[in-house]
Amino acid sequence: MDTRTAIVLLHCFLFAVLVQSAPVGPGSDPPPAFGEAAERAKVLLEKILKDLPAVHAITVNAEGLTFDPSAHTTNLQMMVRSLGIPASPVIKPLSERFTLDMCVSRMMAGCRLYQELLGVLSKRLSGLQDLRVDLRDLLTHITKMKEVARLGGDSSDQDPDLDLLLSCLHGNYDVQVAVHLTLTQLRSFCHDLIRSLRAISRAAGMH
Repeated sequence: MDTRTAIVLLHCFLFAVLVQSAPVGPGSDPPPAFGEAAERAKVLLEKILKDLPAVHAITVNAEGLTFDPSAHTTNLQMMVRSLGIPASPVIKPLSERFTLDMCVSRMMAGCRLYQELLGVLSKRLSGLQDLRVDLRDLLTHITKMKEVARLGGDSSDQDPDLDLLLSCLHGNYDVQVAVHLTLTQLRSFCHDLIRSLRAISRAAGMH
């Protein structure tokens, strides 16, 4: 084998390795397992949204803390800040600035956030465990999406410190307010996830 042939073969080999290891991008078709995991995530999100009103009903009975989406609590943001409840990761439409890698990473960060929040609140109030299990399963599906598509991570997402929340829950009313705010934020986050998963499916040509 002469030198030129060896170089050509080496280039072909390297190109094949790069193509095989390249992550899913806007112009490439994701593997079937990606769509399957996304569909399972959507089904579970719909279940979570259906179950949230019942979870709220059995855990929150303080006057004025209604789960009606049309109800507006004027001091909602003030209560969020005073109790130290972290905001949901922001999920944006896919673009050059907000890539699929970033989107899926934010989804995972949000699932972890609400798992941890519910874990903290479960120490003070019962009735949240089933929802926490559903969020664990949801995180599994979204993690599968990331793995099969060989996506990177968003290094800006870090797990929040929830010690402040525990220290602020002085009585039963504070706990119920924290549960109310957490479930309300979780509902909005789940709606964002469903919209994003549908957009990802359309962009990838999946049903």
